[in-house]
Amino acid sequence: MSRPVRVRFAPSPTGPLHIGGVRTALYNYLFARKHGGTMILRIEDTDSQRFVPGAEDYINEALAWLGIGIDEGVREGGPFGPYKQSERRDIYREHVKMLLDAGRAYIAFDTPEELEAMRAQIPNFQYDAHTRDKMRNSLTLSAETVQKLIDDGNKYVVRFKIEPGRDVEVNDLLRGKVVIKSDILDDKVLYKSADDLPTYHLANIVDDHLMEVSHVIRGEEWLPSAPLHVLLYEAFGWADTAPEFVHLPLLLKPDGKGKLSKRDGDRLGFPVFPLEWHDPKSGDISSGYRESGYLPEAVVNFLALLGWNPGDDTEVMSMDELISKFSFEHCSRSGAKFAFDKGKWFNHTYLQQISDERLAELFTPLMAAEGVDMQAFSPEYVAKAVGTLKSRINFVKDLVEQARFYFVAPTEYNAKDIAKRWKPGTSQLMERLAVILAGLDDFSAAAAEPVVMDWIKSNDLHMGNVMNAFRLAVVGECKGPHMFEITEILGKDETVRRLRDAISRINEPSV
Repeated sequence: MSRPVRVRFAPSPTGPLHIGGVRTALYNYLFARKHGGTMILRIEDTDSQRFVPGAEDYINEALAWLGIGIDEGVREGGPFGPYKQSERRDIYREHVKMLLDAGRAYIAFDTPEELEAMRAQIPNFQYDAHTRDKMRNSLTLSAETVQKLIDDGNKYVVRFKIEPGRDVEVNDLLRGKVVIKSDILDDKVLYKSADDLPTYHLANIVDDHLMEVSHVIRGEEWLPSAPLHVLLYEAFGWADTAPEFVHLPLLLKPDGKGKLSKRDGDRLGFPVFPLEWHDPKSGDISSGYRESGYLPEAVVNFLALLGWNPGDDTEVMSMDELISKFSFEHCSRSGAKFAFDKGKWFNHTYLQQISDERLAELFTPLMAAEGVDMQAFSPEYVAKAVGTLKSRINFVKDLVEQARFYFVAPTEYNAKDIAKRWKPGTSQLMERLAVILAGLDDFSAAAAEPVVMDWIKSNDLHMGNVMNAFRLAVVGECKGPHMFEITEILGKDETVRRLRDAISRINEPSV
């Protein structure tokens, strides 16, 4: 790299962070860390009409949960602050004046009604070199009139003056050279007097330059604005220090065509936001990956491979491995279908790798929310219990039902299993088993299992009948991990108590 790598993720606080935005942040982070660079979080809050309370905090919390570290930002500070655009008004005013003084921009007073009238009059109306001389702006009005309109409090915008007849080249690290005719570009609004704030086009160019951003890595949807940004860099005299562009492919619907949307997640049952979102206006709650039981490292791994590959068949990679392998050479130029089932697979895979202790920490509040007194169980007990079920789950929340029997003794029993497994004489058989288990000094699985197996064999009992009735009594249904793993964790007293409780509760059929 010819200069230090400095990248920025610049979301707008207009709602929850979409999973596509998370992937953009992730790729920025991976690229920065790969090259020993700096990751900037800049809040682009110039659209005051769309600002949503809580959105900025949500963005910070989501990135922190995912392990996407920020070096400079609103919370972290840094040498190029402020990092919130609404706090940089003086900077933008100065740069608007620079463009106006250089004749590269002009003031326009056209009202919404006047613009609408022109759209009705001119098919495919565009405010550009062909139409600007028909409008109310500083190119058609005298300087005195312009000043009077401003002094009288008339609202105005500042538009960038784009000259026709140019081939504008955008050099993209992913897409190569993209050439756009300046004739198709309109004179974009750069500043609005109504709220004394710039538009995205001006603010991000000024900030990227002043914050010494080396690479602008953003979504494909911003590619049409890239030629305008190239022209703005030229207009300011910054062409030699302009950042390199990377326009990432879109995340696409899992089925059909088009960009991934929240509606797709609602329809197919998967989150499109990293964290659960509570809409402050409507009160609606949208699901998040964290609250749905995904591990952050699984989400990161899953997202990294949507539009990129490491150059081989490796799929499961830690953040450090992703950083070491990341390169835009292996990025796709076409959109990536959001294969949400693959996300489940990643989560299952990562759940197998985490410690039982961490799984227990994630599980405990879920059970507490179900009204179970988890303080009655030691952390060691919880860890052992969930460890027996780890291989069976895709999400931590799956344990709420699967592991419930470890924490809540059954008082009701699966009717189908009763009909199939609790035959005449089963109650007496279970009482005999309870006596044997109560007499054991060593209740570990390694010690208890041979004793019970020998008792079954020496008494010529049916293995399936005994063990399934035993499981039904202790668990409440004929499901779960190895039976003697269960009894070792529950302990002798609880196991025997459950056996005898089942004997009293289950009505044995008559012969």
